[in-house]
Amino acid sequence: MHVRPLPARTGRRHGTARAGALRLASATVAAACAAFALPAPALGAAQASLQGTVTGAGKPLQGSQVTLMAGSRSGATALGRATADAHGSFRITYTKPAGGVLYVEAASRQAHRLRLRSVVGFGAGGAVQERTATKVTVNELTTVAATYALAQFSGRRGVAGPAPGLQNAAATSFNLADPTTGKPGRPLTGDSANSETLATQNTLANLVSLCATDNAGCDKLIRLATPAGGSPPADTVQAVLGLVQNPTQAPDRLQALARTAKTFTPALTAAPRSWVLAVRLTASQVYAPGRIAFDAKGNVWASNNWKPGTRDASPYVTVQDPTGRSVLGSPISGGGMKGGAWGLAIDHDGSVWAPSYGGNAMSKYSSSGTPLSPSAGWKDGDLAKPQGVAVDQRGNIWIANSHGLKGKAGAGSVVVYPHGDPSKAVTITDKSFNHPFAVQIDGRGRAWVTNSHLSYQEIRETGRPSDIGGSVTIIGPDFKPVSSTTDKSLQAPLGFALDSKGNAWVASFFSGAVTEIRPNGTVAGVHRLPKRVFPWSVAVDGQDRVWVAGFGNSSVTLLCGVNSAACPSGASAGTVLSPADGFRNKAIQHLTAVQIDPSGNAWVANNWSKLVPPTGGTGLVELVGVATPVCTPLTPLPARPSSATTTACPK
Repeated sequence: MHVRPLPARTGRRHGTARAGALRLASATVAAACAAFALPAPALGAAQASLQGTVTGAGKPLQGSQVTLMAGSRSGATALGRATADAHGSFRITYTKPAGGVLYVEAASRQAHRLRLRSVVGFGAGGAVQERTATKVTVNELTTVAATYALAQFSGRRGVAGPAPGLQNAAATSFNLADPTTGKPGRPLTGDSANSETLATQNTLANLVSLCATDNAGCDKLIRLATPAGGSPPADTVQAVLGLVQNPTQAPDRLQALARTAKTFTPALTAAPRSWVLAVRLTASQVYAPGRIAFDAKGNVWASNNWKPGTRDASPYVTVQDPTGRSVLGSPISGGGMKGGAWGLAIDHDGSVWAPSYGGNAMSKYSSSGTPLSPSAGWKDGDLAKPQGVAVDQRGNIWIANSHGLKGKAGAGSVVVYPHGDPSKAVTITDKSFNHPFAVQIDGRGRAWVTNSHLSYQEIRETGRPSDIGGSVTIIGPDFKPVSSTTDKSLQAPLGFALDSKGNAWVASFFSGAVTEIRPNGTVAGVHRLPKRVFPWSVAVDGQDRVWVAGFGNSSVTLLCGVNSAACPSGASAGTVLSPADGFRNKAIQHLTAVQIDPSGNAWVANNWSKLVPPTGGTGLVELVGVATPVCTPLTPLPARPSSATTTACPK
């Protein structure tokens, strides 16, 4: 590694002890739930009624204690209670809260570890129009769906957290299971790419069903769901939650145990790689998506390389809400878009900036989806094949101009639109630039830029060159280069992300490494992945864990970051927390982007479906509930939304 200045520069408990501990934990949870006071109706508040049915292993759970809960940033509150009759039926009349989410919890008197859950609805504050069901089914499938979707908002005292992440998470649960029917959600049954996730979810539901019929099987579930050095889960919700948080936990033994239950089919016929639920969400013109970004409400924007089924440049940017539905007039044309590249950023006004790779221009769209740039886009700054885009603290737009000045193709440049004004474009050149690809802003207002040493086309269409090289350049807020970092691990570095401490995590396409670079530009570590991963992009979640999108083997790899407290005991920066070759799923194709949303979902972009011949990928894939939420738009460093402050995210 060389940094040079630039010019102008556990142990297991015995069964008896465990059973006692579990009974104590269950009693504690039950007491905590009972402690929730039913709120007095507010004057003029709307009254509502909820009818429902509770089943376990496909049969009514007579005598189940059912509680309707409201979760919000201020905590969880019980709205009403009922006891299920001989048919498992119940009715609760309640005062509808102003916002937050509604969910039902059902606890069996006979099976003390069996706790079931189902989302009922969600209020305003998210990206999806509020929705409240009047009929609900509470079973093992809805329990898995609700637990995964609300994983980042769930604790021993219930579900709570800030908007928009909480509401969007509740909406996501409807994709996994329909709370009215208790059957799988439409995305899982309507898209064959999601068949592996459908089988995984059914397998998890079968595991939960053991606690309704088989005490010995339930005891085994609790044991197998207990992480190394951790405490046994108190009930089935906590057991499923543990698998969201530790998705590589005992997949072979748990799958073998699940085969003893047959309530939900189709189920897995072999052990899964992990317990991650990955859902592909398709929408019009979301084809060969290159880069994604989340707006303040949690809508996901995407740049798209090609038109569906072709290699013709796409004229669209697309927007989907957290459930995958097209919104804001998506697909959006105009503004000079011609083949969206690997770049997308949202400014302080909520406007979206997207590079038009084929148009050698920048396109801009309002937060409501209206094109704001001219019909040919803005070409100011002598743009040639622009790629990465970032917004700094002063509202300046930074563009990685991958081919640079006309007549000097390959050198590259970085273009800045001061305060978002293209007419005042500043073009930055430096001898370190070599096909600039990605750009991010640190907490000091400095721009970090990867130099890929390859054009976008060469990366996609040629074999691996020998020792292609690469570097990372830091540019000061005064638009003057500060330093450049080189290292043998930097072989065609592409996407990267900064953590909350200002460290850069850089994915190098050809070396299969993620290089960790300190704020001063020195290399802190080189974390190697299997060569076939061909890492393209990186995201950092709200606990500084590092997510890596693999183009080569269609995978998502999770690394421990600088916050070792967010990782299993013994892990340190760079420790792989996913399977060795990453989280893989039938829904995941060749990836170029990964980002984290405010609900704690990791989203990836299916850029290619086939390598030979090059064929565009379809849709975005959501890994439900696996990441720590981040504030969006992501500018400049990742921050975790909080209920403890006046606003969930820093202004």
